[in-house]
Amino acid sequence: MKDQRRLLSVRDLRVHFSERTNGGFGKPVLINVVNGVSFDVFQGETLGLVGESGCGKTTLGRALIRLGHSVVTGKIEFEGTEITGISNRSFRSLRKQIQMIFQDPFGSLNPRLTVGQMLEEVLLVHDIARGNAARKRIEELLDIVGLNREYFNRYPHEFSGGQRQRIGIARALAVNPKFIICDEPVSALDVSIQSQIINLLKDLQRDLKLTYLFIAHDLSVVEYISDRVAVMYLGQIVEIADSAELYANPKHPYTKALLSAIPNPEPGAKKERILLHGDLPGPLHIPDGCGFHPRCPVVMEECRHKEPHLRELDNNNQHQVSCLLYE
Repeated sequence: MKDQRRLLSVRDLRVHFSERTNGGFGKPVLINVVNGVSFDVFQGETLGLVGESGCGKTTLGRALIRLGHSVVTGKIEFEGTEITGISNRSFRSLRKQIQMIFQDPFGSLNPRLTVGQMLEEVLLVHDIARGNAARKRIEELLDIVGLNREYFNRYPHEFSGGQRQRIGIARALAVNPKFIICDEPVSALDVSIQSQIINLLKDLQRDLKLTYLFIAHDLSVVEYISDRVAVMYLGQIVEIADSAELYANPKHPYTKALLSAIPNPEPGAKKERILLHGDLPGPLHIPDGCGFHPRCPVVMEECRHKEPHLRELDNNNQHQVSCLLYE
């Protein structure tokens, strides 16, 4: 990927929320949900982002597109232009280039609007098309995502989960984006429908030259769709590598534990499972040193007080890991 054009560059990204303790009656406390994340996304690739629920994956994706009421620091560059500190007015034009597909295909759609009205609203807000031109563009979008043009006047509740997600994909494509953040786009769907949506996303990427950040917790889905994979734990990326390399040769103990949980498709085949004890700590109780050390099966004494940093492995610049075992 080093020879490809860098589309998105993120450096030391931190996302903070202010929350009151004692059920909302205590003093406000600053919560670090994303804590110093750095990565690149190259044009035309899919970067998978995996990790346990609560590790900050969705918060990271929303921070890139300015959704939510968080405080974001660090540096985000899109096509070589820094966008971290630009005004909301300037960022609005950038939304044509960066779109998001949400996890809940029903909750992300306005139940009061028909499919045609929802898609037309996007075209009008971004001044892309009006009138007959808008109608033609909407019909094209429905064709692209595999929906019947007769669905133009139907409401979200009249569709299945897979069809609603196709509508969400059509909405994201309406502005001709270059980069799409896919936030758990198939986790709410039946398994048989998941494969259809994943294949649709791959076809769209090929035909429209799209770039994806694919956020998910299903490691098999991520392996299938991703060119590279980043593993996130407690607000930090602990390992990132080419998909084939990471699944065949994981380095971080947390990555090894995650991959050991993938079911083996071979009947009767035995697989060694790495069990992690304890739960993911909350953002108010981040451990000293390495954040993973309370659950790590190979913890060392220095892990309890020294914080590791993401670094490239020797002789493999594509594989980075944040673990004191490799320092």
